[in-house]
Amino acid sequence: MTQTVGELNPPVRLMLTPGPSSVDPRVYRAMATPLVGHLDPWFKTCMDETQLLLRQIFQTENRLTMPLSASGSGGIEASVLNTLEEGDEGIVAVNGLFSDRMYEIAQRTSAKITKVEAPYGNTVDAEDVRRAGKGRKIKIIGLAQGETSSGVLTQLADFRKVADELGALLVVDTVASLAAVPLHVDNERVDICFSGTQKAISAPPGMSPITVSARGEEVMRTRKTKVQSWYFDLTTAMNYWGKERLYHHTPPISLIYALREAMRIVMQEGLAVRWERHRTNQLALIAGLEAMGLELLVKNPAERLPTVTAVMIPKGIDDVRVRRQLLDEFNIEIAGGLGPLKGKIWRVGLMGYCSQKNNVLLFLAALEKIMLELGLRVPEGAGVAAAIRNYTQVETASAASR
Repeated sequence: MTQTVGELNPPVRLMLTPGPSSVDPRVYRAMATPLVGHLDPWFKTCMDETQLLLRQIFQTENRLTMPLSASGSGGIEASVLNTLEEGDEGIVAVNGLFSDRMYEIAQRTSAKITKVEAPYGNTVDAEDVRRAGKGRKIKIIGLAQGETSSGVLTQLADFRKVADELGALLVVDTVASLAAVPLHVDNERVDICFSGTQKAISAPPGMSPITVSARGEEVMRTRKTKVQSWYFDLTTAMNYWGKERLYHHTPPISLIYALREAMRIVMQEGLAVRWERHRTNQLALIAGLEAMGLELLVKNPAERLPTVTAVMIPKGIDDVRVRRQLLDEFNIEIAGGLGPLKGKIWRVGLMGYCSQKNNVLLFLAALEKIMLELGLRVPEGAGVAAAIRNYTQVETASAASR
């Protein structure tokens, strides 16, 4: 074959997707630094710093805290496979595609798994989980704090109470919420918490931060059988990330550089400030969308995930055509719906580095232009104007409180 391949030159996109998000230029620079060996003494210090930052972002003192060399789905698999054995029972609260993935993975173990469901766009009622587990010995209760497929935020407190009553471990997916939504792993007593690097942390995809409580570790140590996956066996993987630094696998060194830098930026900003930034930008986005006459999938404002806004596609509007025009004309990428929501919603991500005022205003202006061209009656300038008013109100209130 004589065909040649040219130098890689990807386009610069504004990634307003539910992940991955665009990353800070400082993260790109970190990825471009020299490679060292995964057992190099310098890299061991880098690993220590990475774990320190992870504990700060998770807000935990858990010993077993590390980034898995895998996507967020690998975090689901590790959390489920390390806890469940034959004869165990678990409950998974499902309100979207990714919480359903936790259920599907759990079903592949030899444990008995019960699904407790809510319609996409709603939270699962913790009382339904309590009823499902009543009178049974439940090993784990799993749920997503932020459901990426539908933009739903679930509060953890009621599920922790149910887990206590049933004697279960609480397993929480924070792939779409970590570093954007208030989370305190130790105070909220989350036993296993996992996430992804490519969303609100704003690092490249490919790693899944995970932290396990002392109680969770004890469950893993006292298993009667081996974990079904060698790669995701946390007791052996932690030998590499623990004090011994024993070889387990060759980790993605450049991705760890990027994760370390992205988390350093998170902590430099401050978690509380970052949480408020995500909330403020989503509220402005919602104000703009509603001023344009668009509806949201999640009706309860308290259940809206700040990182992912699910927008109902107006009747007669071509989902793919709108997303394609946003990409071709404005270099903005958003996502469509998944599963039963395919063709019914757009998912607009405001995550980490992308959660900025100028991005909100640009997106609203671009969407309005496209809607008008497609014949939808949208009040001209209403979306941007509503968002600006929202920002002004927030700035005024902030100034008054100082």
